Amino acid sequence: MRCIGRREQAQLSQALNGISDKAKEAKEFLVQLKNILQQIQENGLDYEACLVAQCDALVDALTRQKAKLLTKVTKEREHKLKVVWDQINHCTLKLRQSTGLMEYCLEVIKENDPSGFLQISDALIKRVQVSQEQWVKGALEPKVSAEFDLTLDSEPLLQSIHQLDFIQMKFPLSVPPVPLLQLEKCCTRNNSVTLAWRMPPFSHNPVEGYILELDDGDGGQFREVYVGKETLCTIDGLHFNSTYNARVKAFNSSGVGPYSKTVVLQTSDVAWFTFDPCSAHRDIVLSNDNQTATCSSYDDRVVLGTAAFSKGVHYWELHVDRYDNHPDPAFGVARINVVKDMMLGKDDKAWAMYVDNNRSWFMHCNSHTNRTEGGVSKGATVGVLLDLNKHSLTFYINGQQQGPPAFENVEGVFMPALSLNRNVQVTLHTGLEVPQTVRPPKLPSN
Repeated sequence: MRCIGRREQAQLSQALNGISDKAKEAKEFLVQLKNILQQIQENGLDYEACLVAQCDALVDALTRQKAKLLTKVTKEREHKLKVVWDQINHCTLKLRQSTGLMEYCLEVIKENDPSGFLQISDALIKRVQVSQEQWVKGALEPKVSAEFDLTLDSEPLLQSIHQLDFIQMKFPLSVPPVPLLQLEKCCTRNNSVTLAWRMPPFSHNPVEGYILELDDGDGGQFREVYVGKETLCTIDGLHFNSTYNARVKAFNSSGVGPYSKTVVLQTSDVAWFTFDPCSAHRDIVLSNDNQTATCSSYDDRVVLGTAAFSKGVHYWELHVDRYDNHPDPAFGVARINVVKDMMLGKDDKAWAMYVDNNRSWFMHCNSHTNRTEGGVSKGATVGVLLDLNKHSLTFYINGQQQGPPAFENVEGVFMPALSLNRNVQVTLHTGLEVPQTVRPPKLPSN
């Protein structure tokens, strides 16, 4: 009895394992069915949108054709009107001439001077005959009719519309077709480019995502800058005054489709930017559309610009709106992770010129160099020239170069930077051309 019970237990256990496997398969099948439900919803919306787009395209085509047909009717009407007006003017002129001749002849007949009448009678008879001959056959018949000999044959189109329906087609799954770049939506702003694209209409192969590629702005190799499902992408932090080539391709489970055509985008020659409220120290107060900066603290605080430079030549100016109690504002460039709660240039993430009302110094890693006579006051303008072609940083005060080039061999990505306290207020001016004339630098003071 004990052996029989164990055998039955084994059989039951084996049957339970089979049921468990089937239950597992059923759960997976339910997940598959739920995924199909979601895909049906998504595909249904896609097909509705496609149907609306196709019908709208037909309506647009019909509207354009209607405009062409109306143009033909307008031309026919204008032609008929011109012909009739020409006949009216011609007939009116001839009628006026004939009426005048008739009146003259009647006056001559009434005269009691036979000898005088005989002298002009032959010529008068010829004039009357010539006038009569002008009314040739058909002269008093309309050249055109009021009816329009145009008949619109719309029956074939109506039949086609009534027959418009779906056809069931099975397409083998293959890679997606070439995406179409939407050039009207592709644009540049400062050193950012925006690309937009779409799939061609009536595309039956599914798309799981897109790969956007961009070259280096100097004719170099393409690199991937975006992979995802969106059809609109903005790439920031590019080089100014550079020409970029972009292309996109789609992919699905069968593979990657062909590239689109290449679009060429030119970034701005000069940089337009403001102070960045997101990266500024909390004591920094921005106004005037983030172009004017002041500080609520007596300690030096740092604010960065919204632009980032890694190539090219860039120049901007800062106008000193307020200057009280001889503060030491610092102007220059910095990395994105510069320390924000001390003077610009005291750490290794910033390169700056700090200046008072009499002189200036260059500072990096808290090292002060090249003291130069000439400071700032209210109304002064400080210029910053970042030349990443020569890898140098130069400063100007009121349009004149302040000392020698402040820093050389600068490499990497730099952001405009400023440190100030509550005793000074400055306004940023960007989009400026690089200074063309430079006076010789001042010699450092001992």
